[in-house]
Amino acid sequence: MFLVECVPNYSEGRDRAKIESIVSEMKKYPVHVIDVEMNHDHNRSVITVVGEGKAVQEAVFHSIKKAAEVIDMNTHRGEHPRFGAADVVPFVPLLDTPMEYCVNLASELGERVGRELNIPVYLYGLAARVSERKELPDIRNEKFQYEQLRDAISSDQRYAPDFGPREVGSAGATIIGAREFLIAFNVDIKPDDLRQAKEIAKRTREKGGVLKNVRALGFDLKETQEAQVSMNLVNFKETPVPQVFEFVKREVESRGLDVTRSELVGMIPLKAMEEIYRFYLMNREFSVEQIIEKKLLDIFRNESMVSYLSELASDKPAPGGGSASALVGAMGAALISMVSGLTIGKKGYESVADNMKEIRERAEQLVWKLYRQAEMDTRAYQDLSSALQMPRGTEGEKAARAKAIQERLKAATEVPYETGSAAASLFEILPFMMANGNRNAISDVYCAGLFLYSSVIGSMQNVKINLSLVKDQEFVDEYRRKMESLVEKASNALQELMKNMWK
Repeated sequence: MFLVECVPNYSEGRDRAKIESIVSEMKKYPVHVIDVEMNHDHNRSVITVVGEGKAVQEAVFHSIKKAAEVIDMNTHRGEHPRFGAADVVPFVPLLDTPMEYCVNLASELGERVGRELNIPVYLYGLAARVSERKELPDIRNEKFQYEQLRDAISSDQRYAPDFGPREVGSAGATIIGAREFLIAFNVDIKPDDLRQAKEIAKRTREKGGVLKNVRALGFDLKETQEAQVSMNLVNFKETPVPQVFEFVKREVESRGLDVTRSELVGMIPLKAMEEIYRFYLMNREFSVEQIIEKKLLDIFRNESMVSYLSELASDKPAPGGGSASALVGAMGAALISMVSGLTIGKKGYESVADNMKEIRERAEQLVWKLYRQAEMDTRAYQDLSSALQMPRGTEGEKAARAKAIQERLKAATEVPYETGSAAASLFEILPFMMANGNRNAISDVYCAGLFLYSSVIGSMQNVKINLSLVKDQEFVDEYRRKMESLVEKASNALQELMKNMWK
């Protein structure tokens, strides 16, 4: 599993409801939204999402789709340069993830956004296909933004997109790429002097200025009556944060101005904090390995499954069989993905390579859907438990409690049914995998089939027990029919699997 960070920038920083709708789309997938920064003056939001690469890619695609629906670039105004509703979407490798993996994620996402959403896409950074697009300011800057692109995209070959149409609609264009970790760092200045802020930014940045690996612009912050030197530090290891801050501070004070604060937008790696600590406390031997939370994170990373199994083995009622059934199904889907990968590109399997690629993509999507179902099953049980604990002292309270219990029983039925349905959807490809998959991994196909069967049957047991408490007979009859159909499908799939298992 490859972990990545994605830091999409959206051209909306004033309407919280719009940003929340974008974040909600991301949260439908097994990813973690760990930071949301909204800036009124820039009219821009920066969201940080982390997780397994394919899951992050899927979540971000749907966030771009939502942004295109709720943000109109024809009416957007803000201090920050922008091309589109989803303006910039960089992928960043985490831990031992190779950069090439992020480059592939960016390219795949760009192609899909252009094809399905009809939005022009430009690849930048290490994903750039045109050398002039490696640096973001060479694509979009203060002097060339949405309005200029709208006029130039159809006639100027320099602005022909990598994907999508040669025209922009109300969603504008999106710039997608892969890069190393970037630190967005701002320094605010008083009194408000935009001219001086721009001069300081010009002196600071690498292009025409002093500091390598720094991109800088000057802005007017009308809301706080300050000016700002807004910077992107594209290589904090070569040009550490303290060096940048001290340089800007000296430039500000030499002009008779004052630094009022510095600001970090989004996330910062521990390694960058190490340099700040070492610089200001003059502790040259300090290392992030001395931070206890760093050690704990390493432990948790290695023992996440241990933690889940401990919870499952405890006397708590959740997570329980429904959650475990979803995870068993996710493992079955993961094995299908693995065998597909072990078949693609191998000698003797050339004729099924395209089929295997399609199967692998489908299986990967189901891995993360079933993983999310495990969380949803636990949450559905917790919601039901909350309803059971509602007060019932008065007739009104009793009625409200009874209604809530019935609603949440239905939800607790629907979730495991969806789990079983998702797991069962892979039964149809098992015969193809057994006949055409890498023969050295055929045992993994059998394991996948058994796991998927267990997922369906376990999930349907949860459907069955919840149905026994639901009073809506029409709902009960509908789900009983669907449950029986899935059980029959699973039983038939198991029989087919067992025919040749021991030959």
